[in-house]
Amino acid sequence: MEAPQYVAARVQSALAEDERTHELGIRVDVRGGQLFLRGRVTGEERRLLIADVAREAAPGLTVRNEIVVMEVRDPEPGQEETL
Repeated sequence: MEAPQYVAARVQSALAEDERTHELGIRVDVRGGQLFLRGRVTGEERRLLIADVAREAAPGLTVRNEIVVMEVRDPEPGQEETL
């Protein structure tokens, strides 16, 4: 059986290199037969794509998608940041 840290590294590489995701900001942890995905993204579709890529990179593990979808809003009038 492959060491958990190697599986996590393989999944993180797949998330970074796959054209569907190009994702660097997701934390991957492997415990037992489960792979946990944690982080924040800007949409549900992206969240699901990340889980798909992780499943492909680590077949046989149960993927626990704990990624949070952030709400992205435009600044309210008068609340823009100034440099």
